[in-house]
Amino acid sequence: MNIVLYDGSFEGLFTAFFEVYEYKIEQPFICKESNTSSSLFGIIHHVNFNEEKSKRVLEKLKEKLSPQSLSKLHTVYLSEIKDIENVMFRFVQYVLANTQSVENNLGHPDILLINQTDKKVHREKHRMEAFVRFQCTKDKLYYSIIQPDYNVLPLIKKHFEKRYADQRWLIYDSRRKYGLYYDLEKTKEVLLNFEIDLNNKEALKEVLDNEEELYKTLWQQYFQSVNIKARKNMKLHIQHMPKRYWKYLPEKQ
Repeated sequence: MNIVLYDGSFEGLFTAFFEVYEYKIEQPFICKESNTSSSLFGIIHHVNFNEEKSKRVLEKLKEKLSPQSLSKLHTVYLSEIKDIENVMFRFVQYVLANTQSVENNLGHPDILLINQTDKKVHREKHRMEAFVRFQCTKDKLYYSIIQPDYNVLPLIKKHFEKRYADQRWLIYDSRRKYGLYYDLEKTKEVLLNFEIDLNNKEALKEVLDNEEELYKTLWQQYFQSVNIKARKNMKLHIQHMPKRYWKYLPEKQ
């Protein structure tokens, strides 16, 4: 087996695709350097990010794919599904090997998986846009903790920039240990290490705005008031709002 290690970035992955062709690496197994384990054996090829190589792959794919299909590659990359890099590479191989468009050939297993994964990640994106609940700190920073199945922060950035352009906010992915911080001018990615337990309500009271508990209570009362018990359908409710999100929703606390 020929193991191709890249830096974990989307652009680095495109560099890896280029070097597989450049160095004629047969039967490549592409994975992130951070995911390397002692169980991997074979010839190892280390990829250093190269902007020119990455751009050349992108430009070639632009000739072969529609903008929609090209954007799917980034969405699928954000899924972080195990070995997804190799699915993406086989997809790229298949696209480049054909003179005519094959992006809609769902009979090909890798094209089918690319489309299925794209839908899953976008479904998670829409859920995060709907389920984010901000709390206000004493210094008037609105923050929200999320734990999505996929790395959707890059996909929800524009939505929250437009919707909450008049306030400072932070959306923190507790699974991946990074967040998006908007300072009223621009949004940047930030790496954070919280000194307090985010699940400790007493500890959070020290940093939350004094009126935050009142707002939370009002929201819970509103949620109860619009809930029609006679039409309660928990199966449908859980389908649209899975239980794994409930711990960050004040109406469920």
